[in-house]
Amino acid sequence: MSALQNMVGWIDDRFPMTKVWNEHLAQYYAPKNFNFWYFFGSLAMLVLVIQILTGLWLAMMYKPDADLAFASVEYIMRDVNWGWLIRYMHSTGASAFFLVIYLHMFRGLMYGSYRKPRELLWIIGMIIYVAMMATAFMGYLLPWGQMSLWGAAVIVNLFQAIPIVGEDLAIWIRGDFVISDVTLNRFFALHFLLPFVLAALVFVHIVALHKVGSNNPDGIEIKKGPKGNRWSDTAPADGIPFHPYYSVKDIAGVIVFLMFFAGILFFAPEGGGYFLEAPNFEPANPLKTPVHIAPVWYFTPFYAILRAVPSFAGTQVWGVIAMGAAIVVLFLLPWLDRSPVKSIRYKGGLYKGFLAMFVIVFVILGWLGTQPATELYTLFAQIATTLYFAFFFLMPWFSKADKTKPVPERVTK
Repeated sequence: MSALQNMVGWIDDRFPMTKVWNEHLAQYYAPKNFNFWYFFGSLAMLVLVIQILTGLWLAMMYKPDADLAFASVEYIMRDVNWGWLIRYMHSTGASAFFLVIYLHMFRGLMYGSYRKPRELLWIIGMIIYVAMMATAFMGYLLPWGQMSLWGAAVIVNLFQAIPIVGEDLAIWIRGDFVISDVTLNRFFALHFLLPFVLAALVFVHIVALHKVGSNNPDGIEIKKGPKGNRWSDTAPADGIPFHPYYSVKDIAGVIVFLMFFAGILFFAPEGGGYFLEAPNFEPANPLKTPVHIAPVWYFTPFYAILRAVPSFAGTQVWGVIAMGAAIVVLFLLPWLDRSPVKSIRYKGGLYKGFLAMFVIVFVILGWLGTQPATELYTLFAQIATTLYFAFFFLMPWFSKADKTKPVPERVTK
């Protein structure tokens, strides 16, 4: 027995290293027909690692002080060796994280990855999404630029619209009557903590996934099918070991992703003003309001929904409720979809049409959230908001009324 085998055996006697490796990689049997859309789960994990590592490094140089925060970011960008690269990796990585997660969620919508027995898996994924939004919002204030200050002020002030407790809740979040040094300090602390909470949630998400098994483009449960393949007599017949087959495939996806990521990082880190807005290159000034205040692009669909609802009696409470409902309704997908089949491959034109409408409406809302709230744009946002909620509220009807195709007994290519 080699020294390496001795060492592995010594570790296994004290920690289930080989058992974990086999259960979650080498002997985890995934459906053999994964396609392009199944890259984004592993890419999300990659970007989370990038965000944690770059965030830790930036935290070593950053000063969570209202008088020093902006200057510390400039110091990182200008004076620290490769500081500009680490900062842009973190800021570009935030947008990449949300883009990858949105595509990951879209795959779930296409192939019914939220359907039984994966309801809890979907809910955990949605909790991860909400935690991501909270993490990004906390980090948005830290550069202490103009858009950071005023964007955070607008979002926090929304909590004031909540009846009875709104005013006290907003003060509690800020730690002051306005966005101040106290707010910056607590947001920095939470922004530092939440990524580790995200990592823990991702671990729970993966454990839940491996308990029920991965979905596939056909929406067929391979665990319930025939057993026996070239690797094991008890493994699903239509399953293949995740390692090395999908681990190698994911590496290819990682390489392509990093090529695009590096291209944006080196040639367009501001993303045309969508990743880093021009006002954020000016120090925060509570006496000077930017011409147009808008959040980062990954928040703008929900910001557009907020602005689409008119204020009543001088309060935006119904807009806040609509914005919150736009997120909460995603949690309910497993119980809204009444289709007898899971995958879009076997659903009819009715479901496909509604899903296409939803994607287009979401993109339009995202764009409208970046634009000034003119009368015309507000009208468009109201129409788009109505269609957004129509997708969910009408789903029990159109998913059941849709004409579906027969589902094969075994997975296809």
